Amino acid sequence: MDVKIVPLCEKHISDLARIQEQLFSQPWSEEAFRRLLTQEYYHYLVAEAEGRAVGFAGFCDSFSEGEIDMVCVDPAWQRKGVANALLYELFARGAGLGVTAYTLEVRVSNEPAIRLYEKHGFRGEGVRPGFYDKPKEDALIMWKR
Repeated sequence: MDVKIVPLCEKHISDLARIQEQLFSQPWSEEAFRRLLTQEYYHYLVAEAEGRAVGFAGFCDSFSEGEIDMVCVDPAWQRKGVANALLYELFARGAGLGVTAYTLEVRVSNEPAIRLYEKHGFRGEGVRPGFYDKPKEDALIMWKR
């Protein structure tokens, strides 16, 4: 696997929107991705392979805590270490910014994602009832401290 982790830039946006459309019932628009480029407290990384974006992950930096908004990998590239590579680099960049803890929400039924996050030191600490729509589902709140 030849994957390079780079900061999000304009050239990635159409690929990221395409990936989200494959994976989510309520994907972000290209405009939502563009807004990330203008906010200094958002830190997004992209996994590039074969000349295109195949995954991305990002967090919002708030007072030494990082709220992970998204970890997303193209279905054709899942289970090849892309999400791991993104998370390792995200945590390295966060450490350089003084981030000491991370939180995220994940669908309670998304067992592969929950296992991935646990592998990276996250632990479930609560549930947000009915957090997700289409379909309606609870979110597991996870923290890495």
